[in-house]
This record gives sequence, structure tokens and C-alpha cells, in this order.
Amino acid sequence: MSEQPHVIVIMADQLRHDFIKPDIMPRTCALMAESAQFPRMYTTSPLCVPARGAFFTGQYPNETGCLVNGWEPIDRQHGLVKRDTPNLYKSFEAAGYDSWHTGKQHLHTADDFDRQTDSNTHWKSLENGYQEHLNKAGAVPPGGPDFTGICPEVHARKTTAARRYSIPHTGNYEGGFENFFDGYILKESLDAIENRDPQKPFLLNAMFLAPHPPFDIPSPWYEKFNDMPVSENVGEWDTLQSPLNLYHMAGAIGARYKRSEWQEPWRVYAGLCNLLDHCVGQIIDKLKEEEIYDDSIILFTADHGEMLGSHCLWQKMVLYEESTRTPLSIRLPGGKYAGVAQLEPVSQIDVYPTLCDLAGIEIPNCVSGQSLRPEIEGNRPQTLRPVYIQSDGNGSLEKWSRGVIAEDFKLIVDGFKDEVFFELYNLATDPLERENLAFTQTEKVIHLLDTLSVHMKKTGDAIKLNLSDYTFFTKTYAYQAKERA
Repeated sequence: MSEQPHVIVIMADQLRHDFIKPDIMPRTCALMAESAQFPRMYTTSPLCVPARGAFFTGQYPNETGCLVNGWEPIDRQHGLVKRDTPNLYKSFEAAGYDSWHTGKQHLHTADDFDRQTDSNTHWKSLENGYQEHLNKAGAVPPGGPDFTGICPEVHARKTTAARRYSIPHTGNYEGGFENFFDGYILKESLDAIENRDPQKPFLLNAMFLAPHPPFDIPSPWYEKFNDMPVSENVGEWDTLQSPLNLYHMAGAIGARYKRSEWQEPWRVYAGLCNLLDHCVGQIIDKLKEEEIYDDSIILFTADHGEMLGSHCLWQKMVLYEESTRTPLSIRLPGGKYAGVAQLEPVSQIDVYPTLCDLAGIEIPNCVSGQSLRPEIEGNRPQTLRPVYIQSDGNGSLEKWSRGVIAEDFKLIVDGFKDEVFFELYNLATDPLERENLAFTQTEKVIHLLDTLSVHMKKTGDAIKLNLSDYTFFTKTYAYQAKERA
């Protein structure tokens, strides 16, 4: 039996940080209470494929080359992590771990490492086995035409096409939990725990789909929550928030709905979070049944968040808190360091080096993230690092955003064609980001813009920003600031 810890990574998809509370996710909250917590972790990119590319490699999207989901052939190369990039799977395989992947597989690489014949990971991905499972069960997947709507999508930042993406429509999935996305993923995850090699340390990356749309969910979770109070910024468009977000899915779909129309999606989204919590609880119970719970590092996180009507926006691909702030908790064997909380911002790229460090595995030199082990052990970092976020589109390169968080301030820079729009928020006094300070705190904007520009240049960003962009913005949009005043 190996003395190395087992490592269990549980990742949600599109989970808002403010839905992680005892009345919605009790088992997850109980796990977090036994863990070191990082309540201000941020995704590198609020989109599935580039977020996971960064998560599993410890590098920023500009460094991995994976910027968008890459559904459109013209920008397919921008949805792939570069060849031979070290990642978490490869590092743990090389260290002798019995590696398993279950659920969503959105770590897309140019060399298709997950499909190589010499891969030592057991790939039980949703994409490969779920449809066969449905066929055997005589069931259909959740969702369908009623759960999608038309919105614009720019390809290669040049041409616009009409594409169908999810909308906040809700329904009661009749196929039952066992045929629901996450019911299938849970079964595969439990099977992995049971069928692991007991002579090796165990790595499980359980990638759940919940609470990602479609909001077509099975009973009893569909009926679980009769009412959910919505956030104050839901269905509210603030005068000085970036209008450029209307040029892609987040705003093109989100702005169609009134505040009152978000009540039902919030209710069902809460049910979907509770369904996810059930899956988390089942994995914990299985680990205990197999007597490896206290020998495991158990990490819970999400790839990114969900706007769910906040700022009149839907889904993700924007840099507001609801879309970019994600949960991170790390339970060490025996519950060591339980309750430690690092309240400063950390980045998604820090997870890979952290897990390597905790498991005694060498961290590749190319990794840009830093191990959070000192913080887990209760040591506050002497120098706080800025956290960087970017968005480059959805299925293809389109509207872009760049952001930096330094202590309590967040600078967001949005760009579409020839326009650039700036937003500055004090997250300590304005957590819902409703007071854009970009016109009044010039020195802070210039300082953060310089910090952001240096990072963009260092990571090879194709987008360039400089002080003249901010000067042009303040002159061009001065009338909006006067209207707000």
C-alpha cells in the first residue's frame, strides 16, 4: 500500500459561489468545514474549455493557447492546449497514481492526450459513454429545442452568425436521476472508487455537469425549492456597466428577461445545486465505505460561475463576480488544517502546483501558478499577488475582456471591434459591482491598467492595452458618467 495520499477532485460546472450554503448544499458545506478554504478563488477564464485548460496545466489561457471552446472550425486551434504541455493527469500518472477521469472532459489538447493509446488514465468521460447508456435505457437526454434560443456569435472577430445556445427555460426531466447527466457521472465515479487499484495511490477527477444548463432536471430536485430570493442586481442594468456585453450570448439572451422572470430559473438552479450536493455526499460516503476517506486529499471547486440574471446577463463569459468567483476547498487527510481560510484572492492556476506539492510530486517549471500549501498551513503570504482573468468569446473568438483583481479592487476592460470600455469596482464596499469607479478613481485605474498590461505582454496576449485606451474611453463615455451623476 502506497503512503502517498489519494487525491479526489470534484469539479462543478457553472456554480455560483453564493449558492453554496447549508440549506442548498449541506453535504458540500460539511466537507468545506473539514477543509482549508479559499473563498476568493477566481477562474482564469469564465468558459468551460479555457478554464479547464488553465486548471489542469497551471498556466494562463494566453500561455496554453486555449482561449475559447473552439466549436467553430475557423477558430478551432484557439480551443486547444498546446502540444506536450504538462498537466495534472500526466504528473500523477508518472508518480505511479491509478488515475481515473469521470464526467465532462473539456481539457482539449492539440495532441489529444486523453485519446493516446499510452495514456495511463481510465477515461470514463461523459462524451464517450453517456449516449450509449441512454440508448440502452431507452431514454433521451435532458433539454431540447425549448431550452435554446438564438443569439449572435462573432467568428474570428470578423463575421457574425446566428447560433442557438441555452436559455433560462426550466422543465421537469422525465428520464429520472439515473439517466440525468450527473446521475450517470455519479455512477461512473462510484465505480471508479470501487474498481481502483488498491495497491496504488488513487487519483479521481470527477467532473460533474451540474448546475450547468439546461435547467431540465429530475424529481425530487425540480420541486425541491418553492421560492428563492434573487440577488439585488438581478434584472438590473446599471448605467455605467459595459454595454459591449450585449454583443454576445451573456447580454443578448440575458437582457431579454425582466427581473420577475428570473425567479423560476433561480428556483430550479437551486434544485440543480442540491442535486450536485447529493452527488458530493454519495462520493464522500463511498470513500468512507472503502475506508480511504481519511487518507485522501479531497478538493471541491468549479470551473467558473453563472450570471443567472445578475446585471441582466446570462451564463458566463463576463468578468463580474457571479461569473468568475469560484469555490475552492481542500480537505487534507485526517481533516488537518480544517477551518483555515485564506481571504485574499487566489487563482485557478494555483491548484495544479498545490496538489503536486501536497502529494510530493515535482512541479513542472512551466507552471505559472504557485502552491497554496503555505496558506493551507496557515501562513499568510508576505506579498499578495494580483489575480488575472480573461475572456475571448464562446465557440469562437469574439468580444474580449481582460481583468485584474488586486486586494479589494477589480479592473475590467471590455473590447469589441474598435471600442474599449473600462469598469473599476471596490469589491469590499460594492460586492455586487454596481458602482463603476472608472471615471472617478483615475489613479487606481492607471495603476491597475499598467499591472494588467505587463501581465498581458508577459503571457503573450494578442490583445494590447495602453493608457491611450483609457484616455479615449473617458472622453468618449463622459456623457454617461454625467447622466449617472
